[in-house]
Amino acid sequence: MLVMGGIVGSGIFMNPYVVAQRVHTPALIMAAWILGGIVGVGGAFIWAELAATLPAVGGQYAYLREAYHPAVAFLYGWVLLLVIQTGGMAVVAITFARYFIELTGLRAPEWVVATAALATLTIINCLGVKTGGRTQSALMVMKIVAICALVIAGLALTGKHATIATAAERDWSLTSFGAAMVPVLFAYGGWQTANFLAAEVREPKKNLPRGLLFGVLGVVVLYFGVNWVCLRALGSRGLAATTTPATAVMRMAWGQRGATFIAAAIAISTLGFLSQAILTAPRVYFAMADDGLFFRAIAWLDPRTRVPVVAIVLQSVWTMVIALSGRYEQILNYVISMDFLFFGLTATTIFVFRGRAARGQMSASEGYRMPGHPVSTVMFVAICWWVVANTIYRYPQNSLIGFVLLLAGIPVYWFWSRRAASRSAAS
Repeated sequence: MLVMGGIVGSGIFMNPYVVAQRVHTPALIMAAWILGGIVGVGGAFIWAELAATLPAVGGQYAYLREAYHPAVAFLYGWVLLLVIQTGGMAVVAITFARYFIELTGLRAPEWVVATAALATLTIINCLGVKTGGRTQSALMVMKIVAICALVIAGLALTGKHATIATAAERDWSLTSFGAAMVPVLFAYGGWQTANFLAAEVREPKKNLPRGLLFGVLGVVVLYFGVNWVCLRALGSRGLAATTTPATAVMRMAWGQRGATFIAAAIAISTLGFLSQAILTAPRVYFAMADDGLFFRAIAWLDPRTRVPVVAIVLQSVWTMVIALSGRYEQILNYVISMDFLFFGLTATTIFVFRGRAARGQMSASEGYRMPGHPVSTVMFVAICWWVVANTIYRYPQNSLIGFVLLLAGIPVYWFWSRRAASRSAAS
């Protein structure tokens, strides 16, 4: 539930239209989603091996720290807080607010509703891992039911839409396909966040890899079904012409009741994503503070619940700030460029850890190995960095925001590392 909840947010209900606008035939649209699923499964195998090799708090942060240098890990945690996690959460929180207001008729600004939702989920997750986990599981089950209802209703109650693609629509390029992959990979992203909780999972070397693989495969099936139904009911042109494809399909199937149902499903889905993000990512900021590379208070654990309350609150507050500024497309582009830069870099740590295991310097992964390594791992890294390069090429201004924030972390690391070193020397 954690893995699936970290992936399935609002993206699958809306991003299909963005893909259809960038590549115009059903074959190319489905190819983008299938390739995204392959990348997601490859990532799940890599992260499963890393989880079995090093089941440490902070997940990706710990892998980069142990494989390379604390500075590399710090820069990841830095952009996770300022860009990746909070940027994605801000997009989803505003999406929840829009649908909640539409459903209830509440007369309140979007930012007020988004802030209230974030505050409520923050409190729930501060009550403990079990409370947050149960909330996450309940919301994820409701999401699965809603997506299955969309697929079944779309197949049973809508007609098959047939369109003949023109020569211009069949024409495509690597950059246009790469642009289509941005919203696809954003929708598939999130499997890695389950590893942040590695130190709090029972038998993490067995359960975390298993959860990663089954969770990502489950999401691939759900996403394939949604896109197939949207294309079948709307056609590629109709899909590109609507910004709310899931609502359009359900309105065709069940009229206004269907549209209301899917609006409620999207609201629940966004809450589930936010709940998972609040539960997992603060463990990275905790690990940074525990290493002496961030404010000491961030490493404080509630003595009763054993959760990093200050880290959780910090992330939610910064998400609220981002939600008050920027547009969906801008946030999407700078989140993707940073996220996939570190996806690729983290995947390369497998080479380091396997090399150390071969030399007897650390224990090897127990039972979970990336199939086809090293070729498959190199291909995963290449795809990740191709997405980054393509995003920079297509959206240089928005991508620049992410890189400026990344570089700003270098002097911050230097300050905290010097401070930690002086404290260590004094003691």
